[in-house]
Amino acid sequence: MSKTPNPAFEEESTKGAAPEEPVSAAQPAPEKTEEPQESNSVLAAAEAELAEAKNQYLRLLAEYDNYRKRTLKEKESIYAEAKAGAVTTLLPVYDNLCRAFAAETADEAYRKGVEMTLSQCVAAFEKLGATRIQAQGAPFDPTYHNAVMHVKDDSVGEGVVVEVFQDGFLLGEKVIRTAMVKVAN
Repeated sequence: MSKTPNPAFEEESTKGAAPEEPVSAAQPAPEKTEEPQESNSVLAAAEAELAEAKNQYLRLLAEYDNYRKRTLKEKESIYAEAKAGAVTTLLPVYDNLCRAFAAETADEAYRKGVEMTLSQCVAAFEKLGATRIQAQGAPFDPTYHNAVMHVKDDSVGEGVVVEVFQDGFLLGEKVIRTAMVKVAN
């Protein structure tokens, strides 16, 4: 038995159904196009927000690094100034000990005590980083020497320090006090 198609049945089954339209691959469904556009704009906004947050973070990191370097430099500067102040305060004591050591005395115990005190003072200067400027026999340099006397002396060259009246000191590369000297002309 073969079935014959019943045209009335086909009409009833297709009555309520919408006619089928072929869906082409070139045209996406309208509902699907709105969703990706919306998610793309949300994604773009999130990426822009992330880029801004990253930029702020990098700026904050750079500011902190600059602050850290600046405070470290200021700390070192304050420490160097404090050392220079301590050395400057002790220089008159050093000068008096040098004068006492250079003075002639018959008491050897006194001389030995002054020598020991002077060596302790020099050790304290060295511990602070202060060094004595070597001036005797050196060419005159106004950066390191203060010429208070001039003498004509043919046995040494012109502009040579022939006598040191007061020692000068350096703290690192900085001159704390220039040496008071006599220079040959």
